[in-house]
Amino acid sequence: MTEDWEARLRERGFRITPQRQLVLEAVETLRHATPEEILAEVQRTATGVNLSTVYRTLEVLEDVGLVTHAHIGHGPPTYHAVEEHVHIHLVCDRCKKVESVPSEVAEDFVRCLEDQYGFRTDISHVSVHGLCDSCKNRAFEPEADDLL
Repeated sequence: MTEDWEARLRERGFRITPQRQLVLEAVETLRHATPEEILAEVQRTATGVNLSTVYRTLEVLEDVGLVTHAHIGHGPPTYHAVEEHVHIHLVCDRCKKVESVPSEVAEDFVRCLEDQYGFRTDISHVSVHGLCDSCKNRAFEPEADDLL
């Protein structure tokens, strides 16, 4: 778990609570998870925690820079721990696999946006949708693909 998580919370005036520790541990364990998935992981050890507690805790953890979120699909945001490196999410629209790739793969694109449009990109919230290597080589399956 992030070494200085307790210090970061205290510096911003937040208390250290078991719920905050459990939510942060769940985010780090699951890597990319919705609040509902985080709740399920937390409830494996603390059945009394509810979804509103998870949402409030994620807000606090994001405020102090321990977690961040991305909008990977059409549903709720997906949270992950703030890591040493910023990354882009590759989301397979067929199997729903999420892969993290280094943000450096988009350097030319980001530079172009800055140079041509004066737009500074926050690449940490980027997700690219398509088909993963396994799915792009599979035959079209109407019953499975209709669920997309």
